[in-house]
Amino acid sequence: MSKINVVQYGCGKMSKYTMRYVFEKGAKIVAAFDCDEAKVGLDIGQIIDDGKTYKVKIQDSKNFEKYLQSHNVDIVIVTTMSYIKDMYEPLLICAKCGVNAITTAEEAFYPQNSSPKTYKMIDELAIENGCTICGSGYQDVFWGNLISVLAGATHKITKIKGSSSYNVEDYGIALARAHGAGLSLEDFEKEVASADEISDAERKKIINKGEYAPSYMWNVNGWLCSKLGLTVTRQTQKCVPHIAKEELYSSTLQMKIPKGYATGMSAVVTTETKEGIVIESECIGKVYDKTEFDKNDWTIEGEPSTRVIIERPSTVELTCATVVNRIPEVLMAPPGYFTTDMMPENFYKQGKLDEYLYEYEDDCGCEDEHCGCHHEGK
Repeated sequence: MSKINVVQYGCGKMSKYTMRYVFEKGAKIVAAFDCDEAKVGLDIGQIIDDGKTYKVKIQDSKNFEKYLQSHNVDIVIVTTMSYIKDMYEPLLICAKCGVNAITTAEEAFYPQNSSPKTYKMIDELAIENGCTICGSGYQDVFWGNLISVLAGATHKITKIKGSSSYNVEDYGIALARAHGAGLSLEDFEKEVASADEISDAERKKIINKGEYAPSYMWNVNGWLCSKLGLTVTRQTQKCVPHIAKEELYSSTLQMKIPKGYATGMSAVVTTETKEGIVIESECIGKVYDKTEFDKNDWTIEGEPSTRVIIERPSTVELTCATVVNRIPEVLMAPPGYFTTDMMPENFYKQGKLDEYLYEYEDDCGCEDEHCGCHHEGK
């Protein structure tokens, strides 16, 4: 195969790394799009900030669909918003044009348990047009495959507990606002916490309508249950604010967060399963003070119990490297919305991305979507 042609959609903080990593892995950014008028017309080298000129200018996102219809594109990397409702348009355009796409959007990691209508619509359109859509990033490895691999070394699991923290300053204004950063506690209760003060029946109704706002662990727990072969019987979510102990400045929000206001939130998702295993995961996203840092902390309770703690992970770079390393798997996957729980574990790509392409084979011919046979490739 010739060099893989990649389009970058969204030229914010994450694209600085995704675009550079694409070039360094032997693929090529052939176009880039953004809705920010201040970025339109810039060479992508000004975003990558490596002193190079790539002769690829950022285009207005209004021209995205037209470009895909008239150019040879292998895959689109989408690094913009966090929720599927905000990602619907670019992902649907990719599915409509028959172009593969991978996104860092957290809900896109396993959207079938939070936005089933949108997931089904994109899935059906992608199947019809022969392309693959999926979500990946930090959660793919550090909240997903890391845990499933540890589970593989465990005889009996009773509970999985996870906690991961990250600085919302690193991911842009949309994510910071989604975490309630900068809100008074009264506004946090109205705009963030109140959404989860509902019954299971009410939550299910909202999910089916496509109006639910899941925390990132909501989709991670669904992914883990799918990967581990667990049957979900109940899943709940609770969001609580982290409160500023003193005035704190947010460069992303471009404001001073007063003492006593929310710097972000802690979202706890509890999943009960038919098999008796409980998954309790928490993500803490907030504007850090000078003493705080990213941490990933997971415990598998059972025989034996295992705990893994990773301090100060380079979350942004790890997210972007995971997405770029996933490109061959996406290009090889069957058409549709194909989540990474059905792909092989992500692995380091020493060579060029196109060196890792092969065809998926269904060895046993069965139609069971949970069967491991269609995970393998040759």
